[in-house]
Amino acid sequence: MILWQLFISYLQIGFFGFGGGYAMLSLIQNEVVVRHQWMSNAEFADIVAVSQITPGPIAINSATYVGYTVGEQQGGVWFGILGSLVATFAVCLPALTLMILVTRFFLKLKHNRYVEGTMLGMRPVVIGMIAAAALLLIFPHTTDPADANFIDGWSWVLFAGVFIGSLRKVNPILLILLSAAAGVAIYYPW
Repeated sequence: MILWQLFISYLQIGFFGFGGGYAMLSLIQNEVVVRHQWMSNAEFADIVAVSQITPGPIAINSATYVGYTVGEQQGGVWFGILGSLVATFAVCLPALTLMILVTRFFLKLKHNRYVEGTMLGMRPVVIGMIAAAALLLIFPHTTDPADANFIDGWSWVLFAGVFIGSLRKVNPILLILLSAAAGVAIYYPW
């Protein structure tokens, strides 16, 4: 039953998540945290963080991690692996199907004014979905007091440091390593 719910949820995310992985985050958060309550907002934020630093698209990475976590909670490691495969396949299936269909016709229609207008009209929507995902991570919709304040003062300090570092063109790998070291130093229960 849980595998079917994972498949349907990620199939919906795959169909309606236009604009790439960051635009899909609000849809994923709604399905995983709010609707099905498979994990807390803090756990979801951790999965988003890990999905960002691992190679590959964030939507596929998060689908793999969420599928594994939900499956493992239901039936152990092997069920977790199966859950990750189901969620990853489901989120990729709509894009794969649409790309096969669209590529057949896009070259003929790419200069069509309706197609161009549709693509231009989708840009503000994508920006809005990315902003919604950021706001959902900063201001979570939760009734659990432990989840409501998972972003603390140190999180803002780390964010400001990385933001300033990125403006000054510091190597992103160095910023990731320094952030990881700071996170361990601040949050590890010594």
